[in-house]
Amino acid sequence: MSYEAGNFDVVVIGAGHAGCEAGLASARIGAKTLMLTINLDMVAFMPCNPSIGGPAKGIVVREIDALGGEMGKNIDKTHIQMRMLNTGKGPAVRALRAQADKVEYQSEMKNTIENTPNLTLLQGMVEQLLVEDGVVVGVMTKTGAIYRAKTVVITTGTYLRGEIILGELKYSSGPNNQQPSIRLSEHLEELGFELVRFKTGTPPRVNSKTIDYSKTEIQPGDEEPRSFSYETTKYITDQLPCWLTYTNEQTHTLIDQNLHRSPMYSGMIKGSGPRYCPSIEDKVVRFNDKPRHQIFLEPEGRKTQEVYVQGLSTSLPEDVQQQLIKSVPGLENAQMMRAGYAIEYDAINPTQLWPSLETKIIKNLFTAGQINGTSGYEEAAGQGIMAGINAGRSALGKDPLILSRSDAYIGVLIDDLITKGTAEPYRLLTSRAEYRLLLRHDNADLRLTEMGHSIGLITDERYQRFLAKRAAVEAEKARLSSVRIKPTKEVQELIRGTGGSELKDGILAADLLKRPEITYAHIESLIPSDVEIDHEIKEQIEIQIKYEGYIEKSLQQVERLKKMENKKIPDNIDYDSISGLANEAKQNLKQIKPLSLAQASRISGVNPADISILLIYLEQGRIARTSNL
Repeated sequence: MSYEAGNFDVVVIGAGHAGCEAGLASARIGAKTLMLTINLDMVAFMPCNPSIGGPAKGIVVREIDALGGEMGKNIDKTHIQMRMLNTGKGPAVRALRAQADKVEYQSEMKNTIENTPNLTLLQGMVEQLLVEDGVVVGVMTKTGAIYRAKTVVITTGTYLRGEIILGELKYSSGPNNQQPSIRLSEHLEELGFELVRFKTGTPPRVNSKTIDYSKTEIQPGDEEPRSFSYETTKYITDQLPCWLTYTNEQTHTLIDQNLHRSPMYSGMIKGSGPRYCPSIEDKVVRFNDKPRHQIFLEPEGRKTQEVYVQGLSTSLPEDVQQQLIKSVPGLENAQMMRAGYAIEYDAINPTQLWPSLETKIIKNLFTAGQINGTSGYEEAAGQGIMAGINAGRSALGKDPLILSRSDAYIGVLIDDLITKGTAEPYRLLTSRAEYRLLLRHDNADLRLTEMGHSIGLITDERYQRFLAKRAAVEAEKARLSSVRIKPTKEVQELIRGTGGSELKDGILAADLLKRPEITYAHIESLIPSDVEIDHEIKEQIEIQIKYEGYIEKSLQQVERLKKMENKKIPDNIDYDSISGLANEAKQNLKQIKPLSLAQASRISGVNPADISILLIYLEQGRIARTSNL
């Protein structure tokens, strides 16, 4: 028996990393929001690696924060270790990574949600969407509760028809033996959505007390205080180390001998797995020339002995997993507290989405996270904040916010999904971004804070601090571009000390800073500023000046792309009537329904010749319309 349970602007289904950001974003921009989750104890749960960040992913977390999201703030308050990766490389690939206190991360996020105005968090399993004339108008739970809404966001993660696979054992379950969502998956198929079957997995956990750390290599956090959020002012200093060890010939032999018992190779697993996060049995088979693979031992929190065995993801039977663990140096006597497992689940084909993450099939219905075919907490959260913003804005009668590929990694992620789709769980990589020199860890605020403020997620106080920072960067850059450094004895000694060639004449400070061996600290020692400049501003000045030429080239490419983005494709275009288009191009264009010529050019199977024909067609249509005026 159903009953009317409430009316909202936005209903968010799920409270994982996508759901948390979606619910918080829509509520904070003024939409009355309901978050429904199967289990209140699983809000912001980390079923796999208890960490946030890493290459590309860490930049997404900074972007979420610059827009006004929560993930960065939450991990800053609850991490046990933080490290900047790729510090020996260029700024385009540097990224922050934090090891999380798994329980504290959940608790802090749940507390934030429960204390956010306009946001209601309830336990309930949604089994049906209420749809009228192709428009979603609410949801109904398993208990019959009907919640009316102007927009709905689905963020169900790996729960849709989830099945856990462990050796020969297979059973219906969400992650970590939670209740799966069966009926909603069936309902989406009934509504006409194309679903795909994906697979992911997790490694075993072992008891820290039974590890011999003397046989492993310590991996400490950075001594320098780090943070994901631009608002963080308090830093955690008592960090816990992680530890590094390796598999060996014995490990690999055990895997080879038991491949017939692996669900991946026995045919039990049907779903596509993540290419860039393979199981240990997949790594041993695919890279059989490698004598060993890295294994990181990562604590799951301050108040637990559970250690995550990163690199040993597997769905091999439990008895084999115990043998594998004991073959690894330092783990000879380790007690396995939880076995690793694989999980298969349903996702939708993301080409069924508009750039706003609204579905093309049902109006006012949005999806975000692993339901869209991605892997990773960060990718989920990045989609979540955008879906929440756009669902909230739609409910309030406002236009969507769309991030381009040159705005953010989040823009790259969403465009890749909706334009190309994915045949496996999608992972964001720096190589996927053609403008990665523009999309850096250090400048996420300069790229996105303006947008965050304009939609109401960044406070006026934070925005004023941002404006002051941006002005300080420009002022110091102008100073360095106007002050000339003369070849004095002090200057020549400094340059010789860096291994550089001495000056023959005076040089602008900005030009001297462009030398690879010269840092801002060197310039500062020669021509100190009259005002105090903080670390972030110094970093920004140095990167902008050193990479000025490369950045300018990237910006020119962006401007060229914008011209194609501005060539809009009408909704009612008939691709079949355009002579010269390849049949494959016609088929894919009709499926994706690109909004611009630029998006059309990124569709698989659409070649440059097809784009030229499409451009001529659009131009002829424009000329024809103009001549008829």
